[in-house]
Order: sequence, then C-alpha cells, then structure tokens
Amino acid sequence: MLEQLKAQPADALLALIKLYAADERAEKIDLGVGVYRTADGATPVFAAIKAAEARLLADQNSKSYLGPEGDMGFVRAIMPWMLGDFDPAGRIDGLQTPGGTGAVRLAADLLLKAGVRRIWMGTPSWPNHVQILNAVGLACETFRHMDVATQRLDFNALEAALDKAEAGDAVLLHGCCHNPTGADYSETQWDEIAETVAAKRLFPLIDLAYHGLGHGFEADGYGLRAVLSRVPEALIAYSCDKNFGLYRERVGALYVMTESPAQQASVQSNLAALARANWSMPPDHGAASVRIVLEDEGLTKIWLDELASMRARMRGVRDALAAHQAIGSVNLAAVGQQNGLFSVLQLTSEQIAALRADYGVYMAGSGRINIAGFTDANIPHFIEGLRAVTA
Repeated sequence: MLEQLKAQPADALLALIKLYAADERAEKIDLGVGVYRTADGATPVFAAIKAAEARLLADQNSKSYLGPEGDMGFVRAIMPWMLGDFDPAGRIDGLQTPGGTGAVRLAADLLLKAGVRRIWMGTPSWPNHVQILNAVGLACETFRHMDVATQRLDFNALEAALDKAEAGDAVLLHGCCHNPTGADYSETQWDEIAETVAAKRLFPLIDLAYHGLGHGFEADGYGLRAVLSRVPEALIAYSCDKNFGLYRERVGALYVMTESPAQQASVQSNLAALARANWSMPPDHGAASVRIVLEDEGLTKIWLDELASMRARMRGVRDALAAHQAIGSVNLAAVGQQNGLFSVLQLTSEQIAALRADYGVYMAGSGRINIAGFTDANIPHFIEGLRAVTA
C-alpha cells in the first residue's frame, strides 16, 4: 500500500537552514529561520523561564497525565493578558494545546464539527494555515492581505471578501504582527472589521501568535478585543512560543467565546474529545513554566522587561532598515511601519538566489525576512547586496 504514496516536496525553509549551516562565509546572514535572535545571533532562554523551571524542578512531585485540557492554571493565567479590560462575563474558556499550531488545528476541527464549511483568509499568510484548514476539509477562500510590490495593506480586498462571505462562514484574522508581512490593521480598520463580521454573522478565528511583540500587550490586543466586543462567538488561537521564547516546548492554548456561559460545558467537552483524538494530552513543562512566571509578581516583571527588550531591538532594526528608504524595487521605508518578526520584500527568485550566492544572505523564496536576523554589523552588508542585485 505504501507504494501508492507520492513523494512530497521538501520543506523549503528546512532546506534553507541546511544551506546556511554549510556556508563557511563569516559575513553570511540568516533571515530565514522564524525565531527571535539577539544581536549576538542567539535564541536565549528567558531568565524568567529559567527561574520558573528551577522551581518546577524542585517542587514538581508527579509526571502523571494532566488530561486533554492540560494545565488549566496556565490557560486561565494567560486570559487577563489576552483580554485586557474586556470582560467576557464567563463566556470564554479554553484548553492547552501543543503550540499555536495545535490551537489552529483544534480550532479548524471544532469549526468543521460545528457545521462551518468555508473559511476566508488573507494572503500571503503563514504557509501552515492553508495546510491545516485543507487537512480538516474546510474550503479556504483567499483575498489579498497586502500588495507586496507597494507594501500597502489591501483593506479594500478584505472588505470585498467579507462582502462575499455568507452567514456561517468563518474568517481567519491575524491578531497582530502579521506573519509574514508585518502589516497590521489600524484600530479604525479593526473596528470596521468587527462591525462587518458581526453584521454578516461570520465566525471569527483570531490567530494571536505574536502577542506583545509589536507595541505591547494592550496595543497588540486591540483588534481581538474589538471583535470580541461585537460578536456572540469566536475562537482565539494563542501561542506562548514567541512571547516566552518557548519554541521547542510547544506552548499554546485555544479559547472559545460562546454566546452564553451555559454553552461552555458542551464546547469544552467537544474540545477535549477532539484534543484526545489529535494528541491525547499536551506537553506540560513549558505551560507549567509560564504559569509559574505569571503567578509570581517578581518573575512577571523580569519577563516583561525581557519582552520589552526584544520589542525595542526589533523596532531598532526596522528603523535602521527604513532609513535607507527605497533600493531598486524594494520599499524599505515601509518596513519601519510594520510590526513583529517578519516583513516581505519585493524581490524576484533570481534576486533572492543572487543574494544567497554572492552575499551569503539567506531568506525564504517568498522574500520573507526575519527582522531579528539583522544586527548593526550586518545591515550594511545586506544593503550592499540589495543594491547589487536590484541595480
């Protein structure tokens, strides 16, 4: 039977990682891997997490299963940071998932089980979004999120898509720090989106994978709260892999807002059953570490200071790139107005290949760059290469 399987194309990003590792040039630049890096190129363990892990090592007295819902102390500790001043009045609860990816997968499963058959999403988007949605059998309709050539967010395309959407359709929205473009909706635009989603009776799935990495928790959560305040039901896929630096621990949660608190028990039972079929029980260590940080005022302050440092570094890199304005077809000025880890540059596949071959600059074939891959020392080399390939 296995002879019937056709070989699948290799993951382009994994191939890029291998190419970068094999490159012996000292001036090489890795803009491909989607993790935060310090100015020294390290992806550190947060000091707050190290301290929490030490407590966990000393105090944890069992490795028994937690159940498919995971660490509910962790799940509920995240909620005040996510919701801010929005009071769901008992209408929101969730469960732990293996990273934000697990949360999106569980959300897609729940939508399908609830009778949703079609979901709308902007492109470009995180490549795994469409794979997950298609894997569970949801029909995915797309619209243009951003015009890469002009670096302008295409709000008209979103409005046109929502106008075509029918009651009962779902819509996937990036809560902040859009992956891969970095182009986020303004607060006014979020208010318009929320009104339209409510009026059209659409089901919002908000992916909040980079909360706190843009302008802070309050500003980054505006869109989520704008939508939640206007709709009866919603799904929120949350990740702690980025804002706590827990990439390999796979720490996430899926939250569901129901029309009334009374519906939560039924929803939670369905989530638990779906989770049990997907991964049985989520991993404990990372979520327990987050819970310990958020339960301790001193550790919370250390964590917030570390996160603020990350934000400041990425904002500084964006400002340094934006100072070069435009190079050939590449609008670097716009990069300074975008948020989070990523932006997408208007480059051809030939130009991207030339940057890699001649200057050791490694980026995804789409033109996506990881802002955290830049340093004060390597930006001049990148600009030199960009001028050469776009001349």
